[in-house]
Amino acid sequence: MQKNNNFWTKLNKPFYALAPMAGITDSPFRQMCLEYGADVLYSEMASVNALKFKPQKTLEMLKQSEIERPYVVQLFGSESKYFALASKLITEKIKPDGIDINFGCPVKKIQKQGAGAVLMNKPKLAKDIIKATIENTDLPVSIKTRIQVEETDVLQFLAVVGDLNIKALMVHGRTMGQGFSGPIDLAKIKKTRDYFDGVLMANGGIFSKADADRVLAETGADGLGLAQGVLGKPWLFEEVKNDLVPEKSRQEVFEIALKHARLVRDIVGEKGMLEMRKHLCWYMKGIEGAGELRKELIRVECFEDAEKALSL
Repeated sequence: MQKNNNFWTKLNKPFYALAPMAGITDSPFRQMCLEYGADVLYSEMASVNALKFKPQKTLEMLKQSEIERPYVVQLFGSESKYFALASKLITEKIKPDGIDINFGCPVKKIQKQGAGAVLMNKPKLAKDIIKATIENTDLPVSIKTRIQVEETDVLQFLAVVGDLNIKALMVHGRTMGQGFSGPIDLAKIKKTRDYFDGVLMANGGIFSKADADRVLAETGADGLGLAQGVLGKPWLFEEVKNDLVPEKSRQEVFEIALKHARLVRDIVGEKGMLEMRKHLCWYMKGIEGAGELRKELIRVECFEDAEKALSL
């Protein structure tokens, strides 16, 4: 069912993607990252089960502004029949530029559903899920994996699923057991080239331009997925793309944080300010008096509260 609309091959290399993060990569944050140079934007993880049984709330979560392009919706679940339904629905209702399948989430709640990273231990089921997705959309399908899940590493996984029409692969360089901390296995990411000839992205442990350059050099990846490094620092995209970017002043950081908060208010409404609290606290990293500021920001109820807390 796939047409020749593979945006992945049109990206200049290296490119830098905002990697999917549950509860974080919503429309306001995607727009902030886009402003600083993100080349690809991923949605939050969306449950295929939710899209089957209670689709409206999830479809609302996945809505994007037309400026948010290329936009990739990431799905998670454990049953191929629900991926088939979700792929059709997302293609018709959301009209993103691509669909991604999560085989990398290590969170226990997701594991208990038989979804995310644990699916790497069931490569035949994973293959059925990928096939069902590809067969029910004309959008390019990509996948996100871990370097290893228990006894199965990414190379063994790709040996089973790699013959499918997967357009892009993002590999998080940690094992499922490591979660979101610890060393990154860059050599293993590089070896995926022997099993996959689509667009390759490396993910994990990228907090600076030096990190980005090293990961690109040691993996030979076409691009990077930035995640934890952009929390409270969407301008990391600007930094990794340029040689010299001046450090943001206290005033600039406050202005960026308030711009983000304003987007949340305008797109989500004042109720979105409760979710914005964590972002506001992340923006305070490295700011003098951050501890006291966070005490105020964690109690923010509306945009005016944030504006008052960050008044210079």
